[in-house]
Parts: sequence; structure tokens; C-alpha cells
Amino acid sequence: MKILHTSDWHLGRTLYGRSRYVEFEAFLDWLVDLLHREQVDALVVAGDIFDTTTPSNRAQELYYRFLCRVAALDSCRHVVIVGGNHDSPSFLNAPAQLLRALDIHVVGASPPDIEDEIIVLRSPDGSPRAVVAAVPYLRDRDIRTVEAGESMEDKQAKLLRGIRAHYSAVCGKAHQLRTGLERNTNLELPLIATGHLFSAGGKTTADDGVRELYIGSLAHVDAQSFPQEVDYLALGHLHVPQRVGGEEDMRYSGSPLPMGFGEAAQRKQVVMVEFAGHTPQINTLEIPCFQPLQRIKGSLDEICARLDRLKQERSSAWLEIEYTGTDIGDTLREQVDMALDGADMEVLSLRNSTLMNRVIHRAAVEETLDDLDEFEVFERCLDTYAIEGDERTELNHLYREIVHAVREEDSNAE
Repeated sequence: MKILHTSDWHLGRTLYGRSRYVEFEAFLDWLVDLLHREQVDALVVAGDIFDTTTPSNRAQELYYRFLCRVAALDSCRHVVIVGGNHDSPSFLNAPAQLLRALDIHVVGASPPDIEDEIIVLRSPDGSPRAVVAAVPYLRDRDIRTVEAGESMEDKQAKLLRGIRAHYSAVCGKAHQLRTGLERNTNLELPLIATGHLFSAGGKTTADDGVRELYIGSLAHVDAQSFPQEVDYLALGHLHVPQRVGGEEDMRYSGSPLPMGFGEAAQRKQVVMVEFAGHTPQINTLEIPCFQPLQRIKGSLDEICARLDRLKQERSSAWLEIEYTGTDIGDTLREQVDMALDGADMEVLSLRNSTLMNRVIHRAAVEETLDDLDEFEVFERCLDTYAIEGDERTELNHLYREIVHAVREEDSNAE
């Protein structure tokens, strides 16, 4: 049994306002070819298929066309898709029954009956090949009950217990099902689990758009939080490919495209898992770079020298440039445009740190709400009323809880 693990496609995401549909389409074309070439039996997508709960028509077209192409392959008989925190559960689940006829299994959110998260993957003759505990992103309401007078520590402890209890229940039932199937068929069947969460020690980058999933810090969702019966854990949410607690069989595949310039130097990958009975053999396959990104920082001479090297390399990169020289740099844009003359590169962001530092106090007076996110606005309110210490910490926790509740209500309304 050979599965391919990927996640965090974020179809429809833009970068400094630039559409990335060409990149998304190139990735999905590459993925179809890989599934065919490697004769993969099942594809597992661990959440955040779309970047927003209301994906554009173009993003939907890419998604459904990809699924149709995979369903037409002779080798890849199954696709398992679980919802992430960016996805609308109702949108993902709407065509679930239709897609199931194509052996495409979708679990957009945790269902009322946890047995609906358990999927048996079968060969063309109907014999079982694997059991999947398809756990999606677990929303706060799925795993925690609210009680009056709870402290933040109480809430975080409940969330942790809720996550562990959910995995214990789903994987326990999946293991029982597997045991019965193995007894009846005299086969060894792998148990695969999915998830979309932030694990202990997880690595992120500054501009990857990875959201805090729960109130406070759940730093204790570690490798021991998942049942030992699971032969491979396919996770999503973190965009940097990594293992959980160094465990080979618990992995984030990472996002297939760099979500921001902070990921520009990352080697993106998918994870290939081939089972011999319960034992996984794990390999990673590098994803081609479909649109190079370059982050350049320094004085004007340093910026121009770097641009000249990229021109000599005939680069077609998108650029994020930050000027840190000592002069105010009033002609920075003109100088950069001259350096790029005749090149096939494009500047998506050009920041003059020196100028920004000069006007920082005035900007604080003149800035508008459009310049701030909801957390920065609240921090300004706390500053205005000189609220510090434990009271500030508690108010921040309560405010974040409200924001998360609003986001979940918006997601449910879609």
C-alpha cells in the first residue's frame, strides 16, 4: 500500500496582491503526474485546501478538475481530504456524497458520529488495504465545553484533554475495525491517521500566515498525544516540512508553495509512505519551484549588486526588497527600476526602512484602522489605559477567545 501525504495547498492565496493561480495549476499538474508515475494507491490531503472559506471560482475549478483527473487514474484509487482551519466545512462537505462515488472521501469537520471519520480503503476486488482515521481540524466547540469561572489554564487543559480524547476514541474504533478485518482476511492492514493542528515545538516562518488555532498556547500536543496504534500520522497546518518530536512516522508535509518570502529558500516536498504490513517506509519527494521568490535587504549598492547577479542568472523571480541604508533614499524606486531594466523580474514589495524609522512617530498619529489588525488595535487600547501585568495578560486571552469565536461563527455561516 503506497500513500502520498500533502497538505496546506491554500488555493486562491495571493502574495502582495498578486494572483498565484499559475503556480497552483502547475503544482496540481505535477501532482497528478507524480501519482501516475509512482503508482500511488491513495492520496491524503491534511487540510487547508483553500485559503479562505469562500474560495473563488478559479480556485474551485482547479480543485474539482484535479479531483476528476485523479479519479480517472488507474493507480490512485482513493483520495482522503480533511478540512483545515482555513476551510469551510459546509463547502467541503457539500459534494461529499457525490465524490464518494469516485472513491474521494471528504471529512470537512468533526461529525456527530466519530465512526464517520473512519474510512476503509479497498482494492478493486473489494478487499481491504488500509484503515484511515480521517480527523479534520478540531474546532474549540468540538473538544471543549465552556464553564463559568474557568481560568485560562483550565481552558487550555480542557483543549488538550479534548484533542487527546478525540484521537483516542477515533483511533481506538479504527484499530478495532482493523483487527476484525485482519482476522477475516489474514492480512496486515496499516492504520493511518490525519490531523490539522499545531504540535509541540512546531517550526513556522514570520510571514507564512499560520494562524493560532486555539486560545493561548497548546505547547503540550506532542507525539505522546497520539495513540500508539497509528502506523503513520499525516498532519497539516504548519508550512515547514517537519517531524513531530523527531518521530519518523509523524509528519507535516508542509505547504507545496512558499506562502511568503520567509519561505523562499525552503525546499517544498510531499511525503511518500509505502507500507509492508504495519511498517511504513517513508521518503520525501521535492516539489519543483514554479515561481522563484527572492528577499533582498541592504544598502542601495548591496541591493543593486544582488539584482545584477540575478539578471546575469536570467532570474524571473518575484522580489521583496528592503532598503536599510543611511540615506533617506528618496529616489529608491527609480534606482531599483533602473537596476531592473531589461530583466524578467518583478518587485512585489519595496520598503524603505530608513524612511519608515524617520517618520515612525508621525505615522503613529496619522495611521488608520486599515493599517492595523484586530490584535494591534486591542494592544493600543490597553496601552491607552496603561493596563499592565496579569490584568493585561488575562484581557489579551479573553479578547483572543472572542476573536476565535467570531472566526468560527463566520466559518460555520459559509
